[in-house]
Amino acid sequence: MKLRIRSQKDVAAGLIYVLAGAGFSLGALNYHLGDPARMGPGWFPFWIGVLLVAVGIATAATGLRPHTAEDKLQRLELGALAWIIGSVVLFGLLLTKGGLVLALAALVLVSSRGSHEFTWRGTLLALVVLIAFSVGVFIYGINLQIPLWPSFIR
Repeated sequence: MKLRIRSQKDVAAGLIYVLAGAGFSLGALNYHLGDPARMGPGWFPFWIGVLLVAVGIATAATGLRPHTAEDKLQRLELGALAWIIGSVVLFGLLLTKGGLVLALAALVLVSSRGSHEFTWRGTLLALVVLIAFSVGVFIYGINLQIPLWPSFIR
């Protein structure tokens, strides 16, 4: 029986998961792992990495099954990637001085430019939901000490 890649997307995604999981697990070995009764700082990232490797192997295996639909990789869209990575960088730059609300607004609005299915309605809905969730969890839930609003409003 000849092994043939049916879904390039599944195999590629699986390999990315395997590499990321292996990286986390190997990086965690620099810390004390401990044991289940006394977990060290490396315990959680090590086992999350192992689980990610397992998910990656399972994902890649689905791309090799004979009854999987043929699916080819498309070329990498650098413009969309730049919008998304740029939005994360902008979020990091704005968070301490601009506050959580402004930083999240910038993140969602800029990253939405990287989508082919962009609509203002969907973007604004995602923005409102993300801000409400983040403020509820991080500001009121766990009392994270980050500003909610820009310094000129506070």
